[in-house]
Amino acid sequence: MYLNTKRPLENYKNLFNSKYFVDKSLILNDINELINTSEKFLCITRPRRFGKTSIADMLSSYYCKAFDSSSIFNSLNIKDSEGYKENLNKHNVISISFSEITDYVHTYKDYMDNIINTLKEEIITEFNIKNVDTTYSLKKILRMSGEKFIFIIDEWDYIFNNHLFEDNQNDFLEFLRNIFKDEAYISLCYMTGILPIKKYATGSALNMFDEYTMLSDTLFNEYFGFTESEVKVLCNKQNKIKFDELREWYNGYVNEGVKLYNPRSVVKALKNRKCKNYWTSTGAMNEVLKYLKYNILDVKNDVIKMVAGEEIKIKINEEFRAGQTTPKTRKEIYSAMIVLGFLSYNNGYLKIPNKELMTLAVAICYDSKTKEHHCKIEKLS
Repeated sequence: MYLNTKRPLENYKNLFNSKYFVDKSLILNDINELINTSEKFLCITRPRRFGKTSIADMLSSYYCKAFDSSSIFNSLNIKDSEGYKENLNKHNVISISFSEITDYVHTYKDYMDNIINTLKEEIITEFNIKNVDTTYSLKKILRMSGEKFIFIIDEWDYIFNNHLFEDNQNDFLEFLRNIFKDEAYISLCYMTGILPIKKYATGSALNMFDEYTMLSDTLFNEYFGFTESEVKVLCNKQNKIKFDELREWYNGYVNEGVKLYNPRSVVKALKNRKCKNYWTSTGAMNEVLKYLKYNILDVKNDVIKMVAGEEIKIKINEEFRAGQTTPKTRKEIYSAMIVLGFLSYNNGYLKIPNKELMTLAVAICYDSKTKEHHCKIEKLS
């Protein structure tokens, strides 16, 4: 299930074999440099459908020593890079997606025991560890193995993002801190999700991690989302949709100057031969609507301006984070909407990224009880 599992490879094979595959393997250059260094902890957060799980599957497929994945990676851009062969299928990999909740999980204890006990059993069996007491912690079992591991953690923030086990969310952060902090068995820990890590007054709850977010990422921004050149290449593989139409519908996200497209929407449009709103089904729409109810008037007025093509000047320094209370101020709401992918923020200006999100902005502003807003939106649309 978790230790040196082949599941990520099977997932990545399916992606690799698809018509609209985009090679993001050069991210391995930057990540390889972090292995067995003091900077071996990184957390990259992006909105839904920005390729986070695909990258996690790629990393597990590349590093895992339990199989040979060279037939895939020898055909990717990474193949000519320094350190490529040195790390290809050379590591023990523990791959965990915290979104996997079985039918019999009803409590936080059930949730964590399912993962911890399964992983302990796998490590004990794989490395033939003797004289193990059932009370031993996962950390102790990892130490007893005498091995080093690369941890690939997907959807680390699942319980925060889905408002699960709210009384135990700090316990979850403490579990991660306890497993990862100052342990020699870790070669690398790559963690990804939607929400940045919760902060306390003294700093991050997991202060060993370097974080790369939608508001701040100069290293990995081009690997999450499709760049304009990548979309042009994909567009040339079919003759139904023009590139200009894809750009109008799905362009507009900006991360440290790099323009990005939502990968899922682009691929859906190319497969279905039609540009339309594919974003609604990501699940973020309900979150956006929930946040807006706390500050409807000010935010609606701004969104109406953005629907008309204006950008809103505002200084946003802090991301909306895991474990944070429901945003209520104007800045907090916008920060949450940026994290969820509804708005784009660049150089102090906030905007609706593209036509896909414009259609949702109109829906959000529609209010049958507020005729003034309704009339403005109808006129603009």
